[in-house]
Amino acid sequence: MATATKTKKSAKSDIKLQPLGDRIVIEREEAEETTAGGIVLPDTAKDKPARGVVVAVGDGRLLDNGKRAELQLKVGDRVLFSSYAGEEFKVGDRELLLMREDDVLAVIE
Repeated sequence: MATATKTKKSAKSDIKLQPLGDRIVIEREEAEETTAGGIVLPDTAKDKPARGVVVAVGDGRLLDNGKRAELQLKVGDRVLFSSYAGEEFKVGDRELLLMREDDVLAVIE
């Protein structure tokens, strides 16, 4: 009796993401390890940062006339967003966030 074997992909994924419409993919920045006073924070006390880097952008929102509105954000922009914005997902060992461009509050320069 023959058995099928699955091949494992490497931990480093080469998957390319293309968000649809006016959606963007963001990689969160790392959480702070210590407070301003030097107190080391345990993992349970850390807040998820509301800052990140844009990894991928969509084609833009579809307008009523059939054209696409160009997005204001581009890959590599550092952005600030609300804590509860977007949907979290994992690709390989990377934790990413998918959200609409409207959920971004500001670009950090």
